[in-house]
Amino acid sequence: PKHFNIAEVCSRRWAAEPFSNMRTAIVEHHGAFEYADHSYATLQKAANKLSHLLMARGVKRGDRVAIVLPQRFETAVAYMAIFQMGAVAMPLSMLFGAEALEFRLNDSGAVAAIADEHTIANVIAVRMNCPALHTTVGVGFAEYTADVGYAKGIEPMSEQFDCVRTLAEDAAILIYTSGTTGPPKGALIPHRALIGNLSG
Repeated sequence: PKHFNIAEVCSRRWAAEPFSNMRTAIVEHHGAFEYADHSYATLQKAANKLSHLLMARGVKRGDRVAIVLPQRFETAVAYMAIFQMGAVAMPLSMLFGAEALEFRLNDSGAVAAIADEHTIANVIAVRMNCPALHTTVGVGFAEYTADVGYAKGIEPMSEQFDCVRTLAEDAAILIYTSGTTGPPKGALIPHRALIGNLSG
């Protein structure tokens, strides 16, 4: 299709269905016998709030937003929030040292980074050398060291957000190569790249 958005097909359309607050979107495991169910309604409301927060911090359509998080509920929220804004999600490995992180943040011109207690220290360590990076959002215990805490930041934001009408060809994700055979190179992936995977 001419217009396509990953957030629309992965979250928004399901959240708009009746009883979406009872349909599980994500099961988050905290240990062998500890887990939390998150519904599509919960996922979408959190994504809408985060989109508003990022916009309030100056993130615009087409901007790169680094996601330096492990697999947790807020990671899914971050992707959906960024996609529906028309911004570009840039996943960065938690294992990256300061040099690898700095290169990718600078090369991409990332304006914001979302990190948790495991990754915020490295983001802050390189921030002075990344002039485009004007906002850090802290998840979990990183709330106390980032520019804005995720939980406190999204709390007053609206639960409603109008998805940007993106073209299927618009960039959605920026992934960097490992850099083992030269400098890391960014690969821009459009929204349409998801279509081939939907049947799976």
